[in-house]
Amino acid sequence: MVGPARAAQLARAFLLDSADLLRFLAPRYAATLTAFHAPADAQAEMAALLPGWAFMPQPEGDLGERMGAAFGTLFRPGIGCALLTGTDAPTLPPALLELLPAAIAGGADAALIPALDGGYCAIAMARPLPALLENMPWSAPGLLDATRARAAAEGLRLDVLQPWHDVDAAADLDLLRLSLAAAQPPGCSPLPPYRANHSRVALQAG
Repeated sequence: MVGPARAAQLARAFLLDSADLLRFLAPRYAATLTAFHAPADAQAEMAALLPGWAFMPQPEGDLGERMGAAFGTLFRPGIGCALLTGTDAPTLPPALLELLPAAIAGGADAALIPALDGGYCAIAMARPLPALLENMPWSAPGLLDATRARAAAEGLRLDVLQPWHDVDAAADLDLLRLSLAAAQPPGCSPLPPYRANHSRVALQAG
C-alpha cells in the first residue's frame, strides 16, 4: 500500500519527469506544450511546476470527453498532429514517443502506445477524432481492444506501437524500478527508457 502523502510525492515526480520529456522533444516539432489540469483552480500551482507551459482546465465529463476537449483545443489551422500523454509513465522512451508523430506523418489517422494493462500511455491524432474517445471503457483492460474495434468500424488507420508500462498501483512500482535501472520491463519496448530523475529520487526517498 502507498499512503496519500507518498502517492502525492510520487505523482509530483511523475508529472515533472513527463513534463521534462515533452519539453526535451518539443523543439524538434516546434510544438506548443499545454497542460490540461484539474481542478480548474490549480493553474497557479501548475504554473509553478511547469514554467513556460500553457494551461487549460479540464472540463467536466469522463476521460474521453476531457481528452476530446483537449484535442479540440490543440488543433488549430496548420496543426497536422496533436499528441496527448498522461503523467503516469515517467520512463516512457523518447524514441518510442517520437514514433507517434512519425506514424501520423506516414498516413495514420491516429497512433498510440499501448500500456501493459490494456489501456494506452499516449495517443496522437491527425485531426480531432471524437469517435475514438466517446463511450469507451476507460480504466478497464479492454480499452485498447475497444479502440482498435472503433477505429476499424470508422474506417480509420490506427497504428499501435510497442507497449510500455504505466504506474496505476503500488505493484507497478517494481516495473518502474526496472526501467529506471535501464532494464527492459517484461512485455515492453526494448527502446531505452527516459532517465526520469525526479522519479528516481522520489523512489529512493521512500
